Amino acid sequence: MAPLKKKIVLLGTTWPFRSGGIATFNERLARALIGEGHEVTIYTFSLQYPGFLFPGKGQYSDQPAPKDLDIRIRVNSVNPFNWISVGRELRKLSPDLLIVRFWIPLMSPALGTIARIVRKNRHTRVVALTDNIIPHEKRFGDLSLTKYFVKSMDGFVTLSRKVMDDLKKLRPKSPVLYTPHPLYDNFGAAISREEALENLNLDPGYKYLLFFGFIRDYKGLDWLLTAFADHALRKFPVKLLVAGEYYTSSEKYEEIIRSNHLEESVVLHTKFIDDSLVPSYFGAADLVVQPYKSATQSGVTQVAYHFEKPILVTDVGGLGEIVPDGKVGYAVKPDPESIKEAILDFLSNDRSESFIRNIKEEKRRFSWEKMVETFVRLDDEILKNRLI
Repeated sequence: MAPLKKKIVLLGTTWPFRSGGIATFNERLARALIGEGHEVTIYTFSLQYPGFLFPGKGQYSDQPAPKDLDIRIRVNSVNPFNWISVGRELRKLSPDLLIVRFWIPLMSPALGTIARIVRKNRHTRVVALTDNIIPHEKRFGDLSLTKYFVKSMDGFVTLSRKVMDDLKKLRPKSPVLYTPHPLYDNFGAAISREEALENLNLDPGYKYLLFFGFIRDYKGLDWLLTAFADHALRKFPVKLLVAGEYYTSSEKYEEIIRSNHLEESVVLHTKFIDDSLVPSYFGAADLVVQPYKSATQSGVTQVAYHFEKPILVTDVGGLGEIVPDGKVGYAVKPDPESIKEAILDFLSNDRSESFIRNIKEEKRRFSWEKMVETFVRLDDEILKNRLI
C-alpha cells in the first residue's frame, strides 16, 4: 500500500531572505517533500529580525523567487497581531502537518503562538525541526522562551542526538526523532581545483585550509588562527582561507593575525558568500576546518561531504557523530593545540586520498529521503496516539 500523501506547511526562513544555512535547508527540505508526492506550502517571514538585532550587513536576497516553490511571505516576528492573523489563516487552511523550524529562543513567542492557534482545529499535527534547544550564545530569558515554544508542539525532529537529549529533559513524554543533517547537494557539481583557484585568484602553489560560514564567536576562528600561527606549520606551503561574513566584531581576529605576522598566510574573504561561489571555495579547499567551541550540528560539514572534502571538527555537540575521527577527517578536543596537531598530521602524512575514499562511502547515510521518512513517521506516530 502506497504511503498517504500529506498536505504540509513549512513555517520558517526561506526567500526573500538571503541563502544561508537555514534558508537553504528549508527550501531543500520543501523540494524533498514535494519529490515524495506531498503538497507543500511555505510560510516565511515578512520581518525576521529588526535591523538593530541583525548581526550581518543585510538580510534580504537579491535573487528572484524560486519558481518551483509556493512561498507566502506572512510572518512578522515582533507583531503579536500578525501572529494571531497567521495562526488563524493556517488553522483555516488545515494542513495535515505543520513543520516549524526552530533555531533561536527569540522566535519562540511568534512561532509558539501561531502553533497554539493552529492546533485548535484539532486536525493539524504541529512538529518542530529543532536546530538548537540550548543556544550557542546564551541570553537572559532563553529558557523561559524555549519552554513556551516546546509546549506548543506535538513532536520534534532533531539533527543531533545532543539536541534530542536536551528536548527529552524539557518534554519527556513528547515523541522526538533524530535524523542526521542531510547533504547540501543544491550547490551543483564539484569543479576542479585549478578552476576553483583561478575563480578565487588564489596561488596554486599552496594548500588551503577552509573556514567557511558566518563568523560568530562560538565557531572558534580565534582558536584556528592561534593553531595556525604555530611555528610547526610554518614549514608547509599552506594558507588559511576564511570565507564568510562577520557576525561579531572582527577586532580580536585581526589582532591575532597582526600579532603573529600571519598577513601573508591568511586569506580573508570576510563577506557574504553567494551560492554561486560555494563550489569554488570548496573546490579550492584541501581540508575544511570547523574549530567550534560549541555546536549541535553544522551545515558546513554537509557541504564538505557533498564536495568530498576532508573535514576537521572539534568534538563538541553532534559534530563527532557526523565526522568519524581518522576515517573522513578528524574529530579533536576543543582547543588550539589539538587543532594544530590534526592539521600537522594532515599535512605531514598526505591523508587526502584515504579520507576522500571513505567520504564517498560515508556520505550515503545523509539523504533527504531519510529526512522526509522521519517526518512522515513522526506524524504517523502522533496521529496514532491521538486515535488511541
